[in-house]
Amino acid sequence: MSNGLIGVAVIDILLFLFLVLTAIAITRLRNLFAVVMLAGVFSLLSAALFVTLDAMDVAFTEAAVGAGISTVLLLGTLALTVRDEKPVTHSAFLPLLICTIAGATLIYGTLDMPPFGAADNPVQTHVAPDYLERTPVEIGIPNTVAAVLASYRGFDTLGEVVVVFTAAIAVLLLLGGGGRSRRHDDVSDERKKD
Repeated sequence: MSNGLIGVAVIDILLFLFLVLTAIAITRLRNLFAVVMLAGVFSLLSAALFVTLDAMDVAFTEAAVGAGISTVLLLGTLALTVRDEKPVTHSAFLPLLICTIAGATLIYGTLDMPPFGAADNPVQTHVAPDYLERTPVEIGIPNTVAAVLASYRGFDTLGEVVVVFTAAIAVLLLLGGGGRSRRHDDVSDERKKD
């Protein structure tokens, strides 16, 4: 193994370690502002991990949506709600058991996958060469990833954009509709009592 591969492996392990530590910290905190900030950090760490895996488009999306837009929306929500989580009144055993079973099932499902990046993987022998050969001729875009996302998967990408746009509109409606009138009504009620 060359020094470059060892360096990349060390960076991947460190990023995974930071991801796990951040996730544990998120589950232990009760201050929701700190949770939102750590969720943004988690997204940035995920984006950095995607960069080391040479998935720049996924890394850019994770940084923009996960760390950027989601953090802003969550901070806007916190401005209209409380900053601390209510005390837990139930046992955490059942949710922990369900997460453990789901995690074990996911790990079991990946045991028979081919090794990551192996040259004899089906994606490397059938799908990728076909796209690499056809894309410059059919689409005329030098970046194969952009060509696949914009043309072959155009409807899928359009669907994702519609989902994100709909979610943003829904959040804006939830944040803007009714919050002011409720506060105005509360102030009016307080004045009437005085």
